[in-house]
Amino acid sequence: MHAIVITEPGDPNVLSWTEVPDPVPDSGEVVVDIAASAVNRADINQRLGSYPPPKGAPEYPGLECSGRVAELGPDTQDSGWSLGDEVCVLLAGGGYAERVAVPVGQLLPVPRGVSLVEAASLPEVACTVWSNVFMVGALRSGETLLVHGGGSGIGTFAIQLAHAHGARVITTAGSEEKLARCRELGADVAINYRAEDFVTRVKEETGGSGVDVILDIMGGSYLEGNVRSLATGGRLVIIGLMGGRSAELDLGRMLVKRLSVQATTLRARPVEEKSRIVSEVSEHVWPLVEQGTIRPIVDRTMELPNAAEAHRIMEASSHVGKILLTR
Repeated sequence: MHAIVITEPGDPNVLSWTEVPDPVPDSGEVVVDIAASAVNRADINQRLGSYPPPKGAPEYPGLECSGRVAELGPDTQDSGWSLGDEVCVLLAGGGYAERVAVPVGQLLPVPRGVSLVEAASLPEVACTVWSNVFMVGALRSGETLLVHGGGSGIGTFAIQLAHAHGARVITTAGSEEKLARCRELGADVAINYRAEDFVTRVKEETGGSGVDVILDIMGGSYLEGNVRSLATGGRLVIIGLMGGRSAELDLGRMLVKRLSVQATTLRARPVEEKSRIVSEVSEHVWPLVEQGTIRPIVDRTMELPNAAEAHRIMEASSHVGKILLTR
């Protein structure tokens, strides 16, 4: 088969469409013939050499894909999946390829009303948002969620899912176009972080009380502002380090307001944990997608061998939603 290989850490030019060995499924795995994959910020970090795949995962980038089951591996005959089934998949790596082997617990059916290609935009964002905002952050109806990077794939999905669950949504983004899209998706307040201080706006919009949950992709540079923006009993969930990996934490403020700060990754979790998250997404999120309450937000599709150009577009942050790579 062919896959996008990172020839060495560096700029997008190091991505090469190369012939590589076909995947061989281990026990409990199936092989998926890939129709489309999606670009995630983690893929860029892997290309730069700062986010290697977990042990045993394919070395090629790509944390989600869609396609058809092409081969049933050992111990999967009674899994409920059959050859030819259309699926979308949460991956630890290997999505930038023609085929990938994946544990059966990380397969999701393509939701009704969503095309096979569009479905590639869903697994990583759905599992990330559900596990962090609802399983870790315990967001409830009537509470307020602050989403940083509302125009991203994660952001556009988080806005829709939180809105669907009856939460008030505040988001940040870096352009008026992105802010408008965020409002269309259900954001109650959209803040241009280039022109305004989000901490001040959050206080204004919440009557000084703050927000209940924050989904943060920035890390260090936003830590102080995020803690200041939380309401009593608030929960900060950090899923990215675009703003650095360290900062001072005001423990006094945390004690007084009974705050919690958690940082999580999805990629390196054990298969059992990923399978549990996928199962919850199938139960709680997929019905909303099939009803049209939540929809895939796809900025553009490009052919898989053009992954380098897709990375340049993502690094420019000019997109809204997901960039897909198709066969």
